Amino acid sequence: MFREMRRKNQSLDRAECLRILNERENGVMAFSGDEGYPYAVPLNHVLVDGKLYFHCATEGHKIDAIRSCDKASFCVIDADAVDTEIYSTRFRSVIVFGRVRLVEDDGERLRALMAIGNRFCPATPEKTDMEIRGAFSRTGIIEMDIEHISGKESRALAMERRKRTE
Repeated sequence: MFREMRRKNQSLDRAECLRILNERENGVMAFSGDEGYPYAVPLNHVLVDGKLYFHCATEGHKIDAIRSCDKASFCVIDADAVDTEIYSTRFRSVIVFGRVRLVEDDGERLRALMAIGNRFCPATPEKTDMEIRGAFSRTGIIEMDIEHISGKESRALAMERRKRTE
């Protein structure tokens, strides 16, 4: 169902892809939007038990897109630098494909919001709790069930990584 990567020697294994998802704080999620136009939006995320969670408003373009089609992709960039000496880019990125849903259960929403808060503000759990309680009724949660994940890096970064592990 999902395409095989053309340049397999530049592919990242699943563990490396998950590491990147855990370390990077944001990415861009793409939906099927209005009139068939793609709709891509930057979002913060947290990975919990193999699923991605995002906080959002309870209405708007994202919500309408999810209600219309539950398929989405999410891209995270780990490295991106132009190397002018070799006329190339030193890049590393991960793309996740999966089904998304709006989390309706209050307990599940609270757990996801706590995971997001703990990830981004670990030093202030009491403030996180206060923020969540104050905004809970107007905060939505999107869950992405990962169906496929792939990562790719430039040849230069792949060679450097291989040298470090040898």
